[in-house]
Amino acid sequence: MTIHTPTAPIPEPSRRIVAIDIVRGIALLAMASYHFTWDLEFFGYTDPGLTAFGWWKIYARCIASTFLFLVGVSLYLAHGQQIRWNGFWKRFAMVAGAAIAISVVTRIATPDGFIFFGILHEIALASLLGLAFLRLPALLTLVVAALVIAAPVYLRFEALDHPWLWWIGLSAINPRSNDYVPLFPWFGAVLVGIGVAKLASVSGQRARLASLMPGRWANPLVFIGRHSLAFYLIHQPLLIGCVWLFSQVMPAQVETVQVNFLKTCQRSCEQTRNATFCSSYCSCMLTTLEGEAALDRLENNDQTAEFRAHLGDLAASCTGQTEDKMDEGGTQ
Repeated sequence: MTIHTPTAPIPEPSRRIVAIDIVRGIALLAMASYHFTWDLEFFGYTDPGLTAFGWWKIYARCIASTFLFLVGVSLYLAHGQQIRWNGFWKRFAMVAGAAIAISVVTRIATPDGFIFFGILHEIALASLLGLAFLRLPALLTLVVAALVIAAPVYLRFEALDHPWLWWIGLSAINPRSNDYVPLFPWFGAVLVGIGVAKLASVSGQRARLASLMPGRWANPLVFIGRHSLAFYLIHQPLLIGCVWLFSQVMPAQVETVQVNFLKTCQRSCEQTRNATFCSSYCSCMLTTLEGEAALDRLENNDQTAEFRAHLGDLAASCTGQTEDKMDEGGTQ
């Protein structure tokens, strides 16, 4: 008589969640639209500082947050049950290699604002650090995420002002870079993704998402989302090349340093004060900087402690003068 011993059922492989690819594809297209606007600003077709303030700044942060959130989600879905080291190191090497290449290229092309720690650098480091949180409770992961996100608001250290430590994100200065995504606070978005993916797996939402099958309309987004690294590396050289070609035919009007300063100052100031105040304040700042022959130092992003402290004093002085002038005008 043949005895058949029961065997454990072989689990079905995890189904790829198409919805994640779609969201990633949408985020990539949003990123391309932001970069195109940045390119226009870089070549002088829009006012300086356009993409650095207001809704454009919020738009950029939403895009970066979405990407990093999806990094956390994907990290848990791929390695939450068991870390697949071969696949992990292959992906890590691709992202880290691309990040290094971007640093080298931008160092040559735009040395004043080269990307020393951008979104790809953050993805590579966050993926490595995120492995430590895959087995931790979701609630604990989310609490740590909140602390990481809040840290730059409450913790700033001059000891971390050295350029080799800027990647941490807790220095007292804001380094100049065309893409600066330091560990703090952005690692928090990855941790949120890990925590949410854990909760979705436990609650059954993961299975529901995996069962969603969108129509053909989603195919382009799915394709882009599944080739995100290639899209990221290709789209910006293509866009900036197109704007450069256009600039050879119809170059933008060249503005003076003074005009660019006033436009950037006005846009930054209007985030918290009204236009009338900002116009007077920025004129005061420009007049003072020109009188001290310090405008070039500001234009060249002088980050010395002495100059930063002096700028703070000038800002306080011009703020006081402007407020006094407006008070006098209001009493007349």
